[in-house]
Amino acid sequence: HCSCKRMLVSPFPTPESDIKKHSPLLCACLLALASTLSAGTALAHDAAHATADAQVSPQLQAAIAGSWRTPANVLRDEYRHPAQTLAFFGLQPQQTVVEITPGGGWYSEILAPYLRENGKYVAAVVDPATLPAGGGRDYQQRSRDGLSKKFAASPAQFDRATEVAYNPAAPVLGAPGSADLVLTFRNVHNWRSSGQAEGMFKAFFDVLKPGGTLGVVEHRAKADVPADDNSGYVGQAQVIAMAEAAGFKLAGSSEINANPRDTKDYPKGVWTLPPSNSHDAADAAKYKAIGESDRMTLRFVKQ
Repeated sequence: HCSCKRMLVSPFPTPESDIKKHSPLLCACLLALASTLSAGTALAHDAAHATADAQVSPQLQAAIAGSWRTPANVLRDEYRHPAQTLAFFGLQPQQTVVEITPGGGWYSEILAPYLRENGKYVAAVVDPATLPAGGGRDYQQRSRDGLSKKFAASPAQFDRATEVAYNPAAPVLGAPGSADLVLTFRNVHNWRSSGQAEGMFKAFFDVLKPGGTLGVVEHRAKADVPADDNSGYVGQAQVIAMAEAAGFKLAGSSEINANPRDTKDYPKGVWTLPPSNSHDAADAAKYKAIGESDRMTLRFVKQ
């Protein structure tokens, strides 16, 4: 180390013979210097990401740590990264937030209490009455009833949560320009397979205020997939194209929900993986080691 310093800063002319003699040391010193600078750049890069991750407010952390959350849901945090995901989408406590088809309320358990005092949480659910009689209507009715029951059972968290029921064939999610943030988690593949994606993205655009944000998390395919694909995965470029066709501009993407272990080639598509676990019991350890799917996390803005 001292030799490097002497060679690099010596003020005296160096004979050619000495240059040749010390050239290996000089090269080594230059390489060491380059390595040090590179390491510093990497540290700065990592620090920037750490700072970005740290922009999660104590209020949001408190909602995620809430004792009211279902224990089974909490176990999924390691795969779904709710704090970083919601911070990336720009969630703020005074916003009006519309979550599309919350299902069993995984994110509702975080969003509704977080927004309760100063904002507004709206659960947008499919109106079963708009569907033909059969399994699809029954499923949506059970889903809606289950969410309503969850809200009624915990008024301290959900008494101010509201619900809007929409017709998937002609969705309206609230008064035009009334929402600050629209969120959808792992739904786009369903809308594509049912031919409803275009209408849904238009509804997102309509309900948002100018400058409002659309946050999308979706199972990510290796590349574009055909319209009749039933794997549950969608190409990232395809999702971006859907949003842009509705008038949105891509404002950012995050790899917080990426999973490189997901090979995306399973017998029952994405439902082979946790938490659905549609596989033989003998394969449980294999799929648990993979974890939940690889997911795109995209932020769009209504200009």
